[in-house]
Amino acid sequence: MPREPGRYAADMPTESQITLPDPLPHLRWSAASAAFQVEGARTAGGRGRSIWDDWVETPGKVKDGATTEPGPDSYRRFPEDVSLAADLGLDRYRFGISWVRVLPDGTPAGVSQDGLDYYDRVVDSLLDAGVTPFPTLYHWDLPVGFEAAGGWLNRDTAERFRDYVEVVAQRLGDRVKHWYTINEPAMTTLQGYGLGDLAPGRQELFGALPTAHHQLLAHALAAPVLRSNGADQVGLANNHTHVLPLTDSPEDLMAAGVYNTIHNRLFAEPLLLGRYPELEELGLPAMPVHPGDLELIKDSSDFYAVNFYNPTTVTAAPPGDPLPFDLVPTPGAPTTGFGQEWPIVPQSLTALLTDLERNYPDLPPVIISENGASFPEPDTLADGEVVNDVDRIEYLKGHIEAVAVAQAAGVDIQEYTVWALIDNFEWADGYTQRFGLTHVDMETGERTPKASFEWLRRTIAAARS
Repeated sequence: MPREPGRYAADMPTESQITLPDPLPHLRWSAASAAFQVEGARTAGGRGRSIWDDWVETPGKVKDGATTEPGPDSYRRFPEDVSLAADLGLDRYRFGISWVRVLPDGTPAGVSQDGLDYYDRVVDSLLDAGVTPFPTLYHWDLPVGFEAAGGWLNRDTAERFRDYVEVVAQRLGDRVKHWYTINEPAMTTLQGYGLGDLAPGRQELFGALPTAHHQLLAHALAAPVLRSNGADQVGLANNHTHVLPLTDSPEDLMAAGVYNTIHNRLFAEPLLLGRYPELEELGLPAMPVHPGDLELIKDSSDFYAVNFYNPTTVTAAPPGDPLPFDLVPTPGAPTTGFGQEWPIVPQSLTALLTDLERNYPDLPPVIISENGASFPEPDTLADGEVVNDVDRIEYLKGHIEAVAVAQAAGVDIQEYTVWALIDNFEWADGYTQRFGLTHVDMETGERTPKASFEWLRRTIAAARS
């Protein structure tokens, strides 16, 4: 890749040019990764197959043909990631536990001691480094056998998730006190089962909505298992977006309302209010709720976790479209490496957070469980070169300031998590999108902190001073 001005060591900003957020919020600080995105080693230690193994081995499903290997190879190189987390000064590190690395066929009948031993080592290394482990138990890697039986459309998958969580909690619960159960159920529902953009690649449209309930139920079934094994904090990481109508026309306002219901309210309200929004009034199918489900789901989280990347601008769909809304570019907004799909509007994070506080009076403490951006960056670096990712610094700075504004408005935000600690496999986009504070050569695994790494280290230090 040719040199791009402003992205390498020779063009690194001076000390005076690296400005910190103003105001600096009072927060715990974290960074994140996910098992399938960084571990590689897809057959090591008897690891089983997930829906993402099928996806990456299907020609044309991943933009650059990447299969996650060798990639970051955190299965073998996790001590380097732990060192990065400690060097940043993180309070916590959010990492993923792979269901199929622990239970190769998904069930407790075949526990992999190699898999549990691996996560033992990760946890102990983090604790030795003074960083609190904060694992995610499900980050999209569903065992293939369960998908063949219906996946998240099948209520039984929630029960099987509880069984898996019990195995992990019994092994790690003496040292791990903070847990995410499920990551971004909205994306599994909308992109995995609704539109087919992500594994398992189904195109059920509104027929995908039962997967939302079954994921929330899985979280609620797992939470008491974790607490009975010593957990202090349990939560689910929701992907949220601030929905904007393209115009003030009644049609666009209606379309934005429907999209907000499906993307945000469908996942927030069962957890925070103990009920689903009025789906049938919108012509959508009712959720497959059994007696007692909503009582179990409500108040099952000790914190409310928000993954936020961008707002979403919505307009009414043309006649005959199977969906009642279209997602369109946000007028006037700069964008990340994903282009118009990911506009950069930090104020939308403030608006989202203050809306949550206003709409849900019993909102528990909030954690920003993911926030970050990808930009065009080189695959390899010459000796001594460093990615000068000034765009990422500006993105993070703006969103940290947006958190501070929301705090000042009364939202109890306790933690901020950067996605991601290192460059990783970005799902259907493979290695074409890089989110990391640390550059990774995907052939050699070599890690090189970017300018944003040093900037965040200084930001964290300043926030504590």
